[in-house]
Amino acid sequence: MSGVGKGVAASSVGAILAARGLRVTALKIDPYINLDAGTMSPTEHGEVFVLNDGDECDQDMGNYERFLNKELSSLNYMTTGRVYQSVINKERGLEYQGRNVEVVPDVPQEVISRIKKAADQDQADVAIVEIGGTIGEYQNILFLEAGRMMKLENPEDVMFVMVSYLPVPSKVGEMKTKPTQYAARSLNSAGIQADMIIARSERSLDDKRKKKIATFCNVPSERVISAPDVESIYDVPLNFEQGNLGAIITDSLGLNHKMEKTDLSHWNSFVRKQKQAGREAKIAVIGKYFSSGDYVVSDVYISVLEALKISGAYQGVKPRITYLDAEKFEGKNGKQRLRTLKGYDGVLIPGGFGSRGIEGKVRVVEYLRKNKIPFLGLCYGMQVAVIEYARNVLGLQKANTSEIDPDAEHCVVDIMPEQKDKIEQGEFGNSMRLGAYPAVLRRGSKARQIYGRDEISERHRHRYEVNPEYIERLRNAGLIFSGKSPDGRLMEIAELSADDHPFFVGVQFHPEFQARPTAPHPLFSAFVKAVDKNRSAAANKNS
Repeated sequence: MSGVGKGVAASSVGAILAARGLRVTALKIDPYINLDAGTMSPTEHGEVFVLNDGDECDQDMGNYERFLNKELSSLNYMTTGRVYQSVINKERGLEYQGRNVEVVPDVPQEVISRIKKAADQDQADVAIVEIGGTIGEYQNILFLEAGRMMKLENPEDVMFVMVSYLPVPSKVGEMKTKPTQYAARSLNSAGIQADMIIARSERSLDDKRKKKIATFCNVPSERVISAPDVESIYDVPLNFEQGNLGAIITDSLGLNHKMEKTDLSHWNSFVRKQKQAGREAKIAVIGKYFSSGDYVVSDVYISVLEALKISGAYQGVKPRITYLDAEKFEGKNGKQRLRTLKGYDGVLIPGGFGSRGIEGKVRVVEYLRKNKIPFLGLCYGMQVAVIEYARNVLGLQKANTSEIDPDAEHCVVDIMPEQKDKIEQGEFGNSMRLGAYPAVLRRGSKARQIYGRDEISERHRHRYEVNPEYIERLRNAGLIFSGKSPDGRLMEIAELSADDHPFFVGVQFHPEFQARPTAPHPLFSAFVKAVDKNRSAAANKNS
């Protein structure tokens, strides 16, 4: 089923193999017709992760980068739409030399060529390929067929790992293996036999169920890996390795000559830091994509949440994160709710699009600014901070972003000139300012102090910028633009001085995409440090 943890499982396998001295790359296959994840609704598909080269892809690519501690490219991500588009383009270019182009074998062969190209680019010993969706679905059958064909061509070089959920019905109280047996047979119907089964469940797998799975799924019992719920996703590689996963895979693929043991000492060190973090800090993340029916979905901001947790571990702080809907701060009741923000040690406003909840965010920023509560704004979060400052400090009451009100009297945030033509022509997919761009930091600023260098590179995903016509007025009113594009045209970081606020920083980019378990992002670390200081001050005051 979806959400069972295929992405974390694939990432963990990668981390283990890398810890055995192997060069590892990872690919995600999404079965959607979309060319990329950029046009998918975050409440339906989760976070849109952006790579250095600007590719908008699935959130699992973020897990791959975090667990492997490496940068991936657009070659590592494919969708049904991309594959079909490539096949059609080749057909139009006569690359098939006039023969009939068929769904099988031409589409699976295109998939195989993309996998090999990504592996070659990274000079990888092992390529981990995650096939999205669920076994038995129509959408991913061609990707399974590609895997079957690869195994047929080189049986010693291909290994199939099936991730399956074993439920423990509360009224029954017993772990059930039948869904996994059925899944294995569904996989068999696609011509594939699982070489290993990762058994996901809320509890550890006992020997009786392990033997049952081995018997009915035709997998050796030592290749049935128990994967119970854990406190943190970063426990997963350590848990897998207890099942000897690294040795099993390297043995199966004939890679034992690389390294005899798995060295997860750096990973262990991080996990230990995370578990030993003793101080709890309350952080509110105020967004607009949390709701999915009657449920709260945090995956839309997964990189933000992980960046906070990672930096927290290195600061000895365990972030207690609460998700708050920006719309709840609008209207008459919204004003009263603002007071609840005093119960938090810090507040983060992540990226987003559209008008829903923006007035609530503006109110929140005003409250945080006046009450000296640590604030970090990402992308839209920075734009909202600029709007709030223009309204309540500059006195431009009708200040807004042209994204919401193109006819506003003061569009302090406006669409980038090169983006106007794209919007008018209906070009929305993969047309924003995307990927890594450099920024120059102002000497003596908080941003310069945080990063410790004069120039940085961060990933972007937006169409709107601070309007150059208002920069001087905002600056004269006390808003510091401490990060700019090298040509000085685009404002990348806005902050308030330490005299005006303990921590008030907004950035036009997405620093969360570059946070790693072994390399916390300095901006998140600085924010968590400010949050911890605020928590400590409040505790001393109350005592």
